[in-house]
Amino acid sequence: MRILIVHNILWAHYKSSVFQALQRLVDQQPDVTVQVIQIARNERSRAGLEAETDGNAPSYTYNYELLFDRFLEDVSLFERARALLQRAKAYRPDVINLTGYYDPAQLLLLFWANANGVRVIMQNESTAVDHQRGGWKERFKRWVFSRCDGFFCFGSQSADYMIGLGVPSDRVLVRKNAVDNNTLRLVYEQALFTRAAQQKELGLRPKNFIFIGRLIEFKNLPMLLSAYSDALAESPHAADWGLIILGDGDERDKLIRQIDTLGLTGKAKLLPGRPWFQVPEVMALSNVLVLPSRSEPWGLVVNEAMACGLPVIVSDRCGCVIDLVHDGRNGFVFDPNQPVQLTKLLAQFMNDAVDSDKLGEAAKHYIAPYSPEAVGQEMLDGFKRVVLTNQNTPVLS
Repeated sequence: MRILIVHNILWAHYKSSVFQALQRLVDQQPDVTVQVIQIARNERSRAGLEAETDGNAPSYTYNYELLFDRFLEDVSLFERARALLQRAKAYRPDVINLTGYYDPAQLLLLFWANANGVRVIMQNESTAVDHQRGGWKERFKRWVFSRCDGFFCFGSQSADYMIGLGVPSDRVLVRKNAVDNNTLRLVYEQALFTRAAQQKELGLRPKNFIFIGRLIEFKNLPMLLSAYSDALAESPHAADWGLIILGDGDERDKLIRQIDTLGLTGKAKLLPGRPWFQVPEVMALSNVLVLPSRSEPWGLVVNEAMACGLPVIVSDRCGCVIDLVHDGRNGFVFDPNQPVQLTKLLAQFMNDAVDSDKLGEAAKHYIAPYSPEAVGQEMLDGFKRVVLTNQNTPVLS
């Protein structure tokens, strides 16, 4: 069996850890090969998060080819389509895994595969609630999905969205998303040794909530700042608790002005974004992750925080909540349009009304099945299933 995976950007480190896990499984089976096609190096919007070439970034080993060593936005449709078709024809796969339905070049590859008896598994990140749905786009998706043999989904909400569009439930082969849990946890645990010194150097409080991500509109950060301000006013332990916002983006100046207006200078701290493998160093300065997004297909930062043993407070608009956040056991879920709910949860942590250590231990337990190794195995099982199920149907010769 020859597996071809099409992926958009090489920078997506969380996918690299899964591809490496899949490669290790494939290497144990002489009748299976896998090749990953990375279309571009990165997206321009994430350029600032690229790892420095200082030798500290983790490396992942798997069979891949980078088609264009530039930003994805700079690769034309013609370039993508021609390169993908050329590589597919040369590799002669039995099954192709496509990144999504939104790239015309990959849709062209889907039609080529259909015409040549090559099985297709589509990846899906979307959920029914991360954007407004309806109209011709949903009808088009139904038609595209009807031409696929299986689906790798980012969690239960993503799978439910596909099933709602007419996909048979038995064609949903993966319902998970993973990060490199072991690497993240190791960096975090090493950073704990210098926690107090780093907090003092950065002017942080001894306990902190933390947000990690791009500073953009749908992340709902103005609401987080307001809820934090209100929680401080309610808690007798307010002096112990700060808020760290780690990231870069268009809303940075707006957030700085809001911090000043709310009188949160010295209490809420904006820190610049950094490469993913250094993020646990900042998590080690905090106690609770907060993700207040109004729209989020999954929310990989929740995986990262749980792998480090942090309790999480997560908006119910984030795709991961059903799978990862067990309300009251490893964290809490709230409505991002109800700031009072978030204020109450922040205040509970400030007032020691919840057992943070117990929640953190539970987080590590619940994230364990969401490992690159587990997702890699489920992907391999899925590839085999769609190929073997259709083994009597002619494939490319």
